Amino acid sequence: MRAFFHPDQHLHDPKQFMRVGRIADPTDLPSRTEALMAALTRVGIAPQVPEDYGTAPALAIHKPHYLDFLATAYERWVKLPNAGPEVLPNVSPYWNGSPDRDGRPPCRSSHVVAEAGYYLGDLAVPLGPQTWRSALSSTHTATAAADAVLAGERLAYALCRPSGHHCRTDRASGFCYLNNSAIAAQRLRSRFAKVAVLDVDAHHGDGTQEIFYRRADVLTVSVHADPQIYYPFYIGYADERGSGEGEGFNLNLPLSAGSGDEPFHAAVARGLEAVAAFGAEALVVALGYDSHREDPLSVLSVTTDGFAGVGRLIGAAGLPTVVVQEGGYQVSVIGDCLERFLTGLAG
Repeated sequence: MRAFFHPDQHLHDPKQFMRVGRIADPTDLPSRTEALMAALTRVGIAPQVPEDYGTAPALAIHKPHYLDFLATAYERWVKLPNAGPEVLPNVSPYWNGSPDRDGRPPCRSSHVVAEAGYYLGDLAVPLGPQTWRSALSSTHTATAAADAVLAGERLAYALCRPSGHHCRTDRASGFCYLNNSAIAAQRLRSRFAKVAVLDVDAHHGDGTQEIFYRRADVLTVSVHADPQIYYPFYIGYADERGSGEGEGFNLNLPLSAGSGDEPFHAAVARGLEAVAAFGAEALVVALGYDSHREDPLSVLSVTTDGFAGVGRLIGAAGLPTVVVQEGGYQVSVIGDCLERFLTGLAG
């Protein structure tokens, strides 16, 4: 297995995070990648630095005006009188988030405060001085892993940070600025006629769902905590099946609060059955550890060993697979979770 990581991904260092009405300490810290790098060392994998792909892979998924905002917002923000240390919205437009609606036009106002409200979907995506650089580097990591599989590797791991699965074509949210899993899936489509994305993060992959919701060539499957009680709340329900040509090619498998290893594994197995029925030729796994019972954001109760079971199930599918890192915020356990997952994946 080959793995990829760019050191610039460490640079994103958020200072604030709004949670239930309070400014909380951020959970997406650079120390997350250090723990995951240590786990790779323990299993004998030395990550490679990806090449610089520029913005082309991101533009295959995201709107140009959205990338322009990410690239320029911080410099414009700090020029405002009394600006805070990071770009965060204080106004938001009303927009129906249903994935079967047409995409949004560019923001009508070019003021950075207006654009912050338009392109940042919540208060968990602060833009700091290095956020754009880190997020773009994260897309390079995902692209390099996809290219490794395109070149014949059966398994490749993209240690992405910031994460990506909540990011839509033109909206950041939930610690996610560019959708690495979607970028990897789109890259794989250059060779494979059918690609599946299996998201096993505790949070529904709403951005990935929106991106592929009208397409029949990419199946999206998400195993996650029930959105009735858990972020992202407004999307991720079992009746969301795709739209137009994509109808029937989205599968959501919500889990009730407190679900542990057994229901988690059963849902992953069901998702893999859908992947097989779809006839996927390659697989992207959006891997998060925030379903772990010790995660500070978790409402699920998956154990560390539970991730070995997930890895075994995915490995048994036998598909060329890109594993893209998503969430998981308890630094003391995420390295062990990755180690168990990779051991299970390799059989």
